[in-house]
Amino acid sequence: MSILIIAEHDNHTLSPSVLPTVTAARQLGQDISLLVAGYHCEAVAEASARIEGVSRVLVADAAHYQDGLAEELTPLVIQQVNETVRFVLAPSSTFGKNLMPRVAALLDVAQISDIVRIQSADTFVRPLYAGNVLATVQSHDPIKVMTIRTTAFEPAKLVTTAAEQIPVSATPMIGRSILLDRDRSKSDRPELTTARVVVSGGRGLGSAENFRLLEVLADKLGAAIGASRAAVDAGFISNDHQVGQTGKVVAPELYIAIGISGAIQHLAGMKDSKVIVAINKDPDAPIFEMADYGLVADLFQALPELTKALDTLNS
Repeated sequence: MSILIIAEHDNHTLSPSVLPTVTAARQLGQDISLLVAGYHCEAVAEASARIEGVSRVLVADAAHYQDGLAEELTPLVIQQVNETVRFVLAPSSTFGKNLMPRVAALLDVAQISDIVRIQSADTFVRPLYAGNVLATVQSHDPIKVMTIRTTAFEPAKLVTTAAEQIPVSATPMIGRSILLDRDRSKSDRPELTTARVVVSGGRGLGSAENFRLLEVLADKLGAAIGASRAAVDAGFISNDHQVGQTGKVVAPELYIAIGISGAIQHLAGMKDSKVIVAINKDPDAPIFEMADYGLVADLFQALPELTKALDTLNS
């Protein structure tokens, strides 16, 4: 009984989301294959081979895998599902959510999405209703196609001994979809989904100009910047910063929510944070029910004072 994990990467760097996915896979079995499909992706294959618990790295190197299109990757994944494979895993990221339903459909099995806990080889826990309900589901499908919520599992460690790398044949190019453009936001701050500290702002900040107040605090803390959907919809910040049910799921060591009321859609994306701090002038804001520490105050007074206090500590 073996496990196949589909690696997310950009042809140069392995996505951090792969490491927790490997941890989840190790709870299912010890024979783990990691599929790296890309173009000139040798560095990714090398990094993948040093993940603790990975038995082998399957490397498919072809030009039509360069952009990670689900239409091109799906036939390759199906090709690797032999009679011994019982689990096919991917991170519950945009990459996994795009690819895995196609794989499940072609294998004629039900996908099990966003797993947060593994109880046994056929029983899993996943959130429903924006995380308000945890459902325990059991699957009798011969092959389990699953996406893993990476914030629910610790990242696998890297080791010095490398696993075997095995070249695999590329499947023919489908050619029905091509990537026209990729608009990436560039920042010196940590990636939102992997940051140790996240500072998030909501509609209470009032404008895009005021949102820059968060940047000063974030820079002093070495934090990533997040936002509520209300702030994104109001145009205060781009949607790649959105945290919540329709945004990104984060679980940092410290999450600071500033001017965020705490709608359930937002809480679903950050409630697993280790320590939650909330600043809001409304004492009845729902965010305070989730927060470990709450400050009822005008954020425009509290933020400068907090920043000044950090300067004192660092001096």
